[in-house]
Amino acid sequence: MTFAWIEARVAGERCDWPVSVMCEVLDVSRSGYYAWRDRRTGPRQAQRTRWRQQVKDAHEVAGRGTYGSPRVTAELKARGVAICENTVAKLMRQQGLAAKVKRRYVPRTTDSSHDCPVAPNRLGRDFTAAAPNTRWAGDITYVATGEGWLYLAVVLDLYSRRIVGWSMRPHLRAELACDALEMALRSRRPEPGGLLYHSDRGVQYASEAYRRRLSEAGAEASMSRPGNCYDNAVSESFFGTLKTELVNHERYATHDEARRSLFEWIEVFYNRQRRHSSLGYFSPEAFEAKLN
Repeated sequence: MTFAWIEARVAGERCDWPVSVMCEVLDVSRSGYYAWRDRRTGPRQAQRTRWRQQVKDAHEVAGRGTYGSPRVTAELKARGVAICENTVAKLMRQQGLAAKVKRRYVPRTTDSSHDCPVAPNRLGRDFTAAAPNTRWAGDITYVATGEGWLYLAVVLDLYSRRIVGWSMRPHLRAELACDALEMALRSRRPEPGGLLYHSDRGVQYASEAYRRRLSEAGAEASMSRPGNCYDNAVSESFFGTLKTELVNHERYATHDEARRSLFEWIEVFYNRQRRHSSLGYFSPEAFEAKLN
């Protein structure tokens, strides 16, 4: 029992006494403690010790503190670690590790009180795509900073859930959405006549400039029904993830600070590293790479 008590102190994060002092106070030999510890740590215990560290690394480093047990398990299996999800969940609980949980989803409607033409809902809540650059979805959200709101527009490829275009501005004029679309068109170059682009009925997406650029690219427009945010659920889900895993945990002093943070999260983490359950726990980049 004495050696077990010492071991518990050594394994803890707040032990102020060295082993030699604890052994002296408790009138046991230091060599006896180490011999007991070495006998106790067999292959199975050593394996669990390795797993604990691997689980912690997958959660805190690869997952940036956001992964739950399914994503941690997928990350470890990708590294060649043979471990089941139940074991991962148990080791996470023991270490106080947990996924960042989304807040209850509150539907957000768009102010579509404008006189611009609107497109029918051609997507029809079918958020699947057979190939890249055949179905995109766009939306806009807002991020609070010390300098006021910063607005983020994104274009998401429904095939891989990759963000293929984005734009950030301190206003909601049509250029915000147009810039995100232009980035997506330049980087992905969809085939004329092969792209369906879905958005809400906001004035940015119904503007003459936006409709003209879609037409020039040979893309067909689709828009959500009035006041029905579930018609663009994938985009809404992306923004929910962004705010749950990043924005809600930050305090941005300036627009530039927010821009740098959002850019890094989207381009470095979300597109290239974050494992998506809808993609079989591949990242969007890795999922697209399977085509080649």
